[in-house]
Amino acid sequence: MEQKILYVVVPCYKEEEVLPETASRLKVKLTEYIDAGRVHPDSKTLFVNDGSSDSTWEIIRSLYEEDSIFAGVNLSRNRGHQNALLAGLMEAKDYADVAISMDADLQDDINAMDEMLEKYAAGSDIVYGVRSKREKDGFFKRGSALAFYRLMRSMGIEIIGDHADYRLMSKRALEGLARFKEVNLFLRGIVPMIGYSTNVVYYERASRFAGETKYPLKKMLSFAFEGITSLSIRPIRLISVIGLLSFLVSLAFLIFFIVDFALGGTVAGWASTVVSIWAIGGLQLLAIGIIGEYIGKIYLEVKERPRYIIEQTLIRTNRRPDDLA
Repeated sequence: MEQKILYVVVPCYKEEEVLPETASRLKVKLTEYIDAGRVHPDSKTLFVNDGSSDSTWEIIRSLYEEDSIFAGVNLSRNRGHQNALLAGLMEAKDYADVAISMDADLQDDINAMDEMLEKYAAGSDIVYGVRSKREKDGFFKRGSALAFYRLMRSMGIEIIGDHADYRLMSKRALEGLARFKEVNLFLRGIVPMIGYSTNVVYYERASRFAGETKYPLKKMLSFAFEGITSLSIRPIRLISVIGLLSFLVSLAFLIFFIVDFALGGTVAGWASTVVSIWAIGGLQLLAIGIIGEYIGKIYLEVKERPRYIIEQTLIRTNRRPDDLA
């Protein structure tokens, strides 16, 4: 059986504390695969520096100079995790037969790649790494994660539960991903749209090896909102439903007041009027905000600005991209 070139794509943002250990563990794992004949000797770990202000890129460059098993991509500026990951995957697409993406913090179990490659060899084009349990997470994080996945599915978004961006993708899956041109990226929702044969590998997620999390609560909420508005129009449809319900409620109040007046009652004072004005005004502002968010996304999409710009690429390979065509 022909050996396949594997690229492990690792987006990095201010990961100077953990990067040497991540590189060491990935080198051991890739060397193990190469020695066993499971992957081609030209397989590599591709680190993508997302405009880090620390020494992350210097470390990546040093790793590249020391060993050809490492490769690097340096973005011209910080573009966010999803764009950095996409940049690495698109670069890997030109050289590799299969790519595995994972974060640099060593929370993803590297050994889960063994089963991913087995499922790839059995015919799966996409293999998702899924957390088997969340016992190490606090009550709030577990609850918010569950609410997030339920909300996404209620919005009609196909998403894999308890899956981050630890996944294997074949070359044709990467080529399928390249056909999605949107600027507003949410890869966890886009990848399932590609189709092809998929599978799942379960693993236990560890604590961050070193450094600080790059996803505090504020960023997580922003990420969730980005995913919903990038992949679903149900929030806009929900505005129509709320508007209809508000109209029906106003009709009910009108009938009540007419009947009450006919029976000799008097209409209540300012309280009901003020509450109604504030409620309707608040709904209107919320609706305008949601519509504005979608208009803003349309504005970004039609400008067709580049999702990322690569400043420098460091890859030593014996095979050209044309050789894989």
